[in-house]
Amino acid sequence: MKNIITVSREFGSGGRSIAKEVAKRMGYEYVDVEMIERIAQTSGLEPEIKENADELSRRKNLFEFAFAGREGKADSMENYLWNRQREMILDFAEKGNCVIVGRCADYILRDYENALHVFIHADMEYRAQRIIRLYGETDQTPEKRLSDKDKMRKANYKYHTDRDWGVAQNYDLTLNSGKLGLEQCVDIIISLATTE
Repeated sequence: MKNIITVSREFGSGGRSIAKEVAKRMGYEYVDVEMIERIAQTSGLEPEIKENADELSRRKNLFEFAFAGREGKADSMENYLWNRQREMILDFAEKGNCVIVGRCADYILRDYENALHVFIHADMEYRAQRIIRLYGETDQTPEKRLSDKDKMRKANYKYHTDRDWGVAQNYDLTLNSGKLGLEQCVDIIISLATTE
């Protein structure tokens, strides 16, 4: 039985929706962006820092983010938030019965035998249609929005883990939500998590 499930996902693939439904049906705690809010509340961070502190780099330049050395500023806000998120993920893992979305949780909990690490992906057309339906049109094409967001996730993951994001070997299970549908992805994850 796996009582910790980590869900990494391509933008627009429905990974967050899948994770929420898995948590709901299994009675597990759902852990996502509220983690940053808890960090901000417990550490007294200013609201504007809280708003900008998510799993994506807010730097203007992907190159700058990818090569901003971890060894450089041990007290930087990004490193502080990374360390606080890591501590919280480890706390959730110790309690168990949780579904954690993003935040490099698959890497942080890579040695936990009771964890199931899942990556949700889909083709560009499916994801583009989905983000238009959910978030509407913007000045950017949906393909550009998807590409930019995934590039930032990829850079963030590489920065913190020295591994490549989305590579099958980093996960126990990869699911194509565009082919399987969200509901079947939920069923598969629950089935694997509850197998003895």
